Amino acid sequence: MFAFTYHRPSSVRRAAALVASAEDGKLLAGGQTLLPTLKLRLAAPGDLVDLGAVPDLSGISLAGRTLTIGAMTRHAEVAASPVVRAALPALADLAAVIGDPQVRNRGTLGGSVANNDPSADYPAACLGLGATIITNQRRIEADDFFLGLFETALEPGEIITRIAFPAVKKAAYVKFRHPASRFAMVGVFAAKRTSDIRVAVTGASQNGVFRWQEAEQALRRRFAGKTLDGMSPPADDMVSDIHGSGEYRAHLVGVIARRAVEAAADA
Repeated sequence: MFAFTYHRPSSVRRAAALVASAEDGKLLAGGQTLLPTLKLRLAAPGDLVDLGAVPDLSGISLAGRTLTIGAMTRHAEVAASPVVRAALPALADLAAVIGDPQVRNRGTLGGSVANNDPSADYPAACLGLGATIITNQRRIEADDFFLGLFETALEPGEIITRIAFPAVKKAAYVKFRHPASRFAMVGVFAAKRTSDIRVAVTGASQNGVFRWQEAEQALRRRFAGKTLDGMSPPADDMVSDIHGSGEYRAHLVGVIARRAVEAAADA
């Protein structure tokens, strides 16, 4: 690693001030991406601001039909939470298949969403549920938050404090995961809340997480896996790499989306 100054503030306000005053400051949440990047010397921040000592950033609560989860809440906590299991089982199921036990016990919800890795799971849940990302400055709808590969609507010094998810019963997440990294080669979060139907896809597109709107339109007529028979997104938009061509991933999106809708319909 390169040398840096380490900070461990006890409030969001202080953390924001530290990042704002640093010439090249980075926020540390779970560290599952940032720390390996530092070890490989692919990043050299002058200041590292650890959010681990900010008590207001953790916790899970349910008010009415809104499930709110603090940004520093660990994946394992989401997966094991009886509140999440009761209000939004699909979100608990998603958290339970992130990485491995080590990752789930260190990684955080806010860190994952802020990083917006194109193969991460939580961005699909945020888009699929129409979540609201709440920062120290404003509220951002998920549809406006994810802008591209590792790119979000967050401004410099803006910190995610919590995320609000509408609690629904008709939802499911299914992913085809890489056997080594357990990242999603394709992951689909499908949800139905009254007339609002969402199908969010991660791991497949060159532009990161996205809503498959053609599938959503078809499912408004009938919310069933068979509705998507023969459907797949354009292959030109899909990732093509050593693990599979764009055509393969486009086909896989169709397969995994049908499974996710079937699971959600049966929920």
